[in-house]
Amino acid sequence: MKRLFFIWVLSMSTMGMAQDLNDLFVAGVNDAERFANAYLAPVSEAAIYSVSNGWYNTADAKPLGGFEISIVGNLTGFKNKDDKKSFILDPNDYENLDFVNNPGQARPVSTGLGDIEGIDVVVEDETSLFREEFELPSGLAGEDLNFIPSGYIQASVGLIKGLEVKARFLPKIKFDDDANLGLFGAGLQYEFTKLLPADKVLPIAISAVIGYTNLSGEYDFTDTGVIDGSDQRLDASFRTWNFSAVVSTRKIPVINFYGGIGYITGSSDIDLLGTYEANGPFLPVTITDPFSVSQNASGVSANLGTKIKLGFFRLNAEYNLSEFSTFTFGLNFGFR
Repeated sequence: MKRLFFIWVLSMSTMGMAQDLNDLFVAGVNDAERFANAYLAPVSEAAIYSVSNGWYNTADAKPLGGFEISIVGNLTGFKNKDDKKSFILDPNDYENLDFVNNPGQARPVSTGLGDIEGIDVVVEDETSLFREEFELPSGLAGEDLNFIPSGYIQASVGLIKGLEVKARFLPKIKFDDDANLGLFGAGLQYEFTKLLPADKVLPIAISAVIGYTNLSGEYDFTDTGVIDGSDQRLDASFRTWNFSAVVSTRKIPVINFYGGIGYITGSSDIDLLGTYEANGPFLPVTITDPFSVSQNASGVSANLGTKIKLGFFRLNAEYNLSEFSTFTFGLNFGFR
């Protein structure tokens, strides 16, 4: 369960990142921050796309008082995203970090999504009195994980003609007293075809949807003993917007289809907080709140899905094509 939290929050992306913090700090705070930004950026981008999805399963807005409660899950894949699994580490861009083999030459290394292993780097001072070698961390693909999951509960209620309000949430969950995760969001859907005189006989519906999602989490690893210090934790926050135009069939008794074109935009902040006592020629004795990793992502998305009616229950599934494509599924209960 805690492992799933790491993937959801994405502030760790792998346990290797926490385990190698001490090694990275040996190279100095600036080098550690530069590496962390490049290493975590693709993971944060994938998370932004993941939690942005699932805002609708039809363009047919609910009437006044109609409601639906849904359990929504997303699987955001990156198996074929080779450009997101690695980045070029050029020692010339770093102050103190270099490769053990062929020093001074740039080469690809793993991001938090990747699977490149066995890359040894070295930190050495000008006098050669201090020298330390260590291996750079791999990523999720190196642990045979090729997707990022997200999930939440979502509710929709129909208001005035054509207008529907939505809310999503995941109550703050604690994991073994050292990690927590929570999510909330709000959205609006407006069906334009409700304005037409022939609305009740039209075979399709057309809507616009806007949704905002906020995912936040914290992982306290003070007691892991990885690095000496106090109040050591990772705080992660993801904020996303989804703007979509949606069309769907309706009036079909059991199964209907829907699709949309949209624009997703979001940002993330991952803060490494607390005090850290690390040894090395390029470091103070104690480092406080070393750095933050920020990422922005935006892009066009398109999806196609289907919704099956089973009495009060409905099942829906869709595939969203974007920079990071996502499979979304939902179990829905409600009435119109």
